[in-house]
Amino acid sequence: MNKENIYYATGKRKNAIARTWLKPGSGEIIVNNRPVDDYFKLQAMKTNMTQPLVLTNTLESFNITVRVMGGGISGQAGAIRHGITKALLIANPDLRQLLKKAGFVTRDSRVKERKKYGQKGARARFQFSKR
Repeated sequence: MNKENIYYATGKRKNAIARTWLKPGSGEIIVNNRPVDDYFKLQAMKTNMTQPLVLTNTLESFNITVRVMGGGISGQAGAIRHGITKALLIANPDLRQLLKKAGFVTRDSRVKERKKYGQKGARARFQFSKR
């Protein structure tokens, strides 16, 4: 297979990072060298990660290979969705308006706030006592 037909993008969500490759094919999805049904047991995660493909009617057009690391399963599914979206935009820039309107192009940058030193947590404080 020639390199022109492979589209690569990196997707991120929380602490998860997904390296995503799209190749023209029959719609097979491989996550960390396992079929998507083995990797994600919950149907909601599979639905979440394939939303850009369903929206653009390209679910059966590409074989997708993903290497994902970090975070939990929800963050990983979001990272894969972001990676698929970015790779679709490389494959066909005309889809940008449709994907942007659905909110898939923007990275969801919400991450856990760090705990501050001398305090109980990120926002929690020790109880103040005047006397």
